Amino acid sequence: MGSSAAGKVMPGKGSVLLALRYYGRELARLRWLTLPAMLLPALGNIGINYLAPLVVAKLVGRLAGDQGLGVGAALPYVLGFAGVLLVAEALWRVGLHCLNRLDALGIEHLYVIGMDELFAKDAAFFHDNFAGSLTKRVLSFASRYEEFVDTLTFQIVGALVPLLFGSVVLWRYEPLLVVGLLTMITFTAVCVVPLIRRRQALVAEREEAIARVSGHVADSLMNMDTVRAFAAEEREAAEHRSRVALSRRLTLRSWDYGNLRIDTLVAPLSVLTNALGLLLAVALGGGGHGVEAVVVAFMYYANATRIMFEFNQIYRRLESSMTEAAQFTELLLSPPTVRDPEAPEPLRPTAADVRFERVTFAHGGAAPLFEGLDLAVPSGAKLGLVGRSGGGKTTLTRLLLRMTDIDGGRILVGGQDISRLRQADLRGLIAYVPQDPAMFHRTLRDNIAFARPDATEAEIRRAADAAHVTEFADALPEGFGTLVGERGIKLSGGQRQRVALARAILRDAPILLLDEATSALDSESELLVQEALWRLMEGRTALVVAHRLSTVAGMDSLVVLDRGRIVEQGSHQELLASRGTYAKLWQHQSGGFLDDSPADDSRTDGSRTDGSAADGSPADGSPARAAGLL
Repeated sequence: MGSSAAGKVMPGKGSVLLALRYYGRELARLRWLTLPAMLLPALGNIGINYLAPLVVAKLVGRLAGDQGLGVGAALPYVLGFAGVLLVAEALWRVGLHCLNRLDALGIEHLYVIGMDELFAKDAAFFHDNFAGSLTKRVLSFASRYEEFVDTLTFQIVGALVPLLFGSVVLWRYEPLLVVGLLTMITFTAVCVVPLIRRRQALVAEREEAIARVSGHVADSLMNMDTVRAFAAEEREAAEHRSRVALSRRLTLRSWDYGNLRIDTLVAPLSVLTNALGLLLAVALGGGGHGVEAVVVAFMYYANATRIMFEFNQIYRRLESSMTEAAQFTELLLSPPTVRDPEAPEPLRPTAADVRFERVTFAHGGAAPLFEGLDLAVPSGAKLGLVGRSGGGKTTLTRLLLRMTDIDGGRILVGGQDISRLRQADLRGLIAYVPQDPAMFHRTLRDNIAFARPDATEAEIRRAADAAHVTEFADALPEGFGTLVGERGIKLSGGQRQRVALARAILRDAPILLLDEATSALDSESELLVQEALWRLMEGRTALVVAHRLSTVAGMDSLVVLDRGRIVEQGSHQELLASRGTYAKLWQHQSGGFLDDSPADDSRTDGSRTDGSAADGSPADGSPARAAGLL
């Protein structure tokens, strides 16, 4: 399941630089923590790895020069040694205290930034990416900040600042000691960098494979009912094993390259550097300091060569953190196609009429669906959109919601071009019920209140009553506090539609968009919900998509769409009288569904199983059924 392309996350240079920019901004934003968090541990390292050994070297030098040195004469050195270690430990504690807050505050802010960036994306973006893969990337973008900062603190700043201090000390003993040390470090870096660049490509391949694993896991889990219904557990498990095996092979290849190629080069160079330092100290006599200089050179070179040995580890941690962060920032290099205008118009409280003027639109890469489409829905009017599948009915609702932008023409709401409005302002005017309403893995109450979070308990209850949610909600163990499961899996299709309708009722918006909003309801529930929706539609503009023609027969006007063209428009009776496309659809429809066999629905007395007469009027004459809501 799932497209391999959806899991492809080979970060390029641009995405890595963008990730670095985000991380750099966090360090700059929290600079009052950044400086102490990085410098204090470095100063602690100076004390532990350079000052304390220097005190020991001086003590050894005194001992070598004065055989009779007693405890009293050595005591200042011992106390100095202990004092240096205590101060270094204190610097470390304070530095780590700052570092913990630098990491935590940065991660928190990056979590917020990551979700804000995803919220800014348009609908097409989420159609092209696995939810599981996006989840992994946005979480890694924030969490990897900790590894980046810690590496920078402990292994870069924490090593280079002490190395600078050590170089100054060595220079005072013998300048050639510094020259030899820096020469070997530079030579090692020149040899290792090309290998590290090669390993970077291996790591990118490894991370791509890991993302493909997570994408497949999320895809399978979200569609587990489908997997079980088609007895595809073994097939999906085999696909998972294949992806995990590929991930393992690529992971080992990147690890082995670091171990067998990079580390095996650095190890002899670090040994050679240590030997060179010792040789220089002995041969040059440490500038006349003798044994003291030899001890200092030995210890300082040993600390410096540890930096050389950690070249690969440092780069491995940095590239790992930056590669994962870049997998997310790769998504940000292409700006969203649907964006708020730089200077949006304020929303004017005017009529809720809707107009499509010369609208042209094509789905990405496809032939145009709409070419010069004109459609007007007066304020308060109820318009039914009908026609065969693929005609463009649902696309019209999505264009009105500005889920995607049109290619030409304009769409007006209340006389305002929707492209000139903030998306939030536009959608605040609309209550939308899709054919397949999605539920959050939250309580029933939360799912209804999502339409208006400030709604009171009484308002939520009234909306639930109107949509007949209370009929099943009150029977649940925890009532409206019941968790509905991921995507509402614990609810039936009809129950989910009722919850979505309750949202629309609670929204209390001037425009209603209903896309097959009662298709999953049984006949009895549909009648009850239609009555509630008819009351809701009073004084509001409604665009209703339906395949069951009987459910929209009572609308003010019907529009028949065929391949993006309006082929007919008028009332139900007018369209039947014209004997055009709508009349043929009505004649061939059985049980209210298009393109089905007519044998199941028609009766010899001319009545229909949905309770309406053959001409679409209600068999019982009730006003709600006569309205033909949905």
